[in-house]
Formats: sequence, structure tokens, C-alpha cells
Amino acid sequence: MELRLAGRMGLLGTETAFEVLARAKALERQGRHIVHLEVGEPDFDTPDNVKDAAIKALRDGFTHYTATAGLWEAREAVAEYVSRTRGVKAVPEEVVLTAGAKPIMFFAMLALVEPGDEVIVPDPGYPIYDSMARFAGGVVRPLVLREENDFRVDPDEFRRLVGKRTKLVVLNSPHNPCGSVLSRDDLKAIAAGVAGTPAWILSDEIYGRITYGVEAASLASLPGMQERTIILDGFSKAYAMTGWRLGYGVMPAPLAERITQLATNATSCAAAFTQIAGAAALRGPQDSVDKMVAEFRRRRDFIVQGLNGIEGITCRTPLGAFYVFPNTKAIDPDSARFASFLLTEMGVAVLSGTAFGPNGQGYLRLSYANSIPNIEEALKRIAEGVARYRAAAKA
Repeated sequence: MELRLAGRMGLLGTETAFEVLARAKALERQGRHIVHLEVGEPDFDTPDNVKDAAIKALRDGFTHYTATAGLWEAREAVAEYVSRTRGVKAVPEEVVLTAGAKPIMFFAMLALVEPGDEVIVPDPGYPIYDSMARFAGGVVRPLVLREENDFRVDPDEFRRLVGKRTKLVVLNSPHNPCGSVLSRDDLKAIAAGVAGTPAWILSDEIYGRITYGVEAASLASLPGMQERTIILDGFSKAYAMTGWRLGYGVMPAPLAERITQLATNATSCAAAFTQIAGAAALRGPQDSVDKMVAEFRRRRDFIVQGLNGIEGITCRTPLGAFYVFPNTKAIDPDSARFASFLLTEMGVAVLSGTAFGPNGQGYLRLSYANSIPNIEEALKRIAEGVARYRAAAKA
């Protein structure tokens, strides 16, 4: 029988990291050794206190449905944590727990964006923003992040993008893939830019705990912004809980009720025992997070120095997350072609900057959520690959 999909399926994009991972795994099955720098996943174990809380929860019978928005005690833990870390007053009624953080993106767009409404998304930026905005019927307006501006928002360009049809602005700080962090002055300019418009803000703060000597402030902390901001966060990055699939949104209670309605129709609820584990993560000792961030900082410094030592590559030092976004235009302006070469010929899995939007052309994204020895091996192979690539181009 012929498969006839709904036309809207053609609007969906993808997340290239998983496609590159699949290609890398296929090469490994052929006996190749691949250094994985493609997937944004901490290579640390989930803290013991979190695992212990989940095991106890399972034994205590937390194996059934919960309220769609989450267990009250878990929502309380999130509200306490967000209030403490963002400098806002959050209450459990404003919290919706979901199976991973992505549903908050999708549900927010489905709840707010009408066909033809404009959605401003960063470019380069996490590709699912663009994909979900288009699927919801939105008209995507790219907010270009430029290297010469440290991949931060240009206030003048932002003001020119915002208008009467702007329904949603997506921010991500610390930023994937560039590692940039918006300053308080940046946030003030963004707040001024949306004043007097119907625009909501979806503030993706999933990397908020992973910064290096700078503050990752939340737009919700600025006067008048909490009532129009959706804070997106979760447990995957800070607590190395990617496989646990637990995220949350914090937003005005009336919107939280409608997001909960969408979750009821889509997923029913997040797993009960993971919610108990999440509350333990937020309320328990934070030394594992601090140690992980310190190690990421060491790796960041190592990989940035190594990349800048390779002729034809320049790399800025990121202030947050665990990615570098080196400029490789001098080697090949087609970053997808160069990334493919590094994987198939050199055994280094990286992502083309174009996986994050057209303005990622000429860049690569490398995750340094890997060990120093593996990063060192990757740098060696990249340097050898650059020499081979240039020699072949001259031949």
C-alpha cells in the first residue's frame, strides 16, 4: 500500500548528531576506530544519590501514572531550584515536568503559534527550534549569530526582526553549538526589543549550570519578563541524565495549564521514579556538577589550544556548554564536505556547522564531552587530515 503522509511531515527537520552517530557506529562495525565528538552528551555517570533515589522510588511503588504536570513534590523541587538560581519567584503551579526537555519546545509552539505567526530562532542554533516552529505553522525568522560578535545577539538586528507578527522568540544561553553566553546587557536589549509586542520568549537554559567564569542570567529575572517567558531546563546536561528523559518548563500558570493539556494528549506524564530522582538531584549535593564543570573547563582549554594550533583552523573560547565551534573556512568553505572527510577518512565524528542552520557554513561543532586522551587523538587525526585535505586540493 502506498504511504501517503500528511503534507506537514515535509516541514519536519532532524537532528544531525544522531545521523552522524549512526554513520560512525556503522564504521565501527566494520572494525574502524572512531573518536566521537558529535553527540552532546556528558560522558559522566549520573550521581549516586540520584540513582539511589530512583531505586528507592521503584521499591516504594513509584511505578504508576502521575498527574500530567508531575508529582507535586517534584514540581516543588523545580520551583525552589528555579527561584534560587534565576532570581525569580516560581511556584509549583507554574511547573510542567515532561519526558525530556524537547516536549516543552514543541508544546509551547503548538500552544502559541498560529499559522503565519513569526518565530525568531538563532542561526546557528539547535535545529529542533526551526523544525518545530515550521511544523506548528510558524514563519521562521533567523536571528544570525556572528563570530565577530562572539556569537551573541546583535541588539540592532534583533530590533529589526521583531514586529507585530512576532509570536515567539527562542533564546539559548549558554548556546549550542557556539558556546556563547548572553550578558545582562544583551538580555536588557532583548527585553526592550519585545516591549510593546505580543512576543513570548522561549528561553532554553538547559546548559545554565555549565559556564566558565561568567553568569548565565535568565531573561525571566528582568522586570516585566517573567510573565512572558517560558524557561526550558532539564536534568540531562548538568546531572548526566540524558537517558532518564526528564525535563521541565516554568511559565505563567495559565499557560502551564494548556501545556499540561497538550502533554495529556501526547505523553500522559513523565515516569514517576525519574521525577523522584530529579527532585533528589536538585535538592541533594551539587559537588558532582561542580567537578564535571571543572573537568569540562580543562577539556575546553585543551581542545581550543589544540585547534588553534592547526593551520587553517581558528577557534574562539566558549564561555558555556561543552562545545567548540571552530572556523574551518580556510580549509574548505563547505563544512559538510570537510566533516564527512574527517569521519570517513580520519575516524573523527564531528558535525558540520550547517546542521545548525545556513549561517553555520564554514564551521564545525565538536563536543568535548570526551576524555583528554580521546580529544588528543582526535586533534592529531584532524591535523593529519587537514594536511591530506590540502595536499589533495592542490593536486
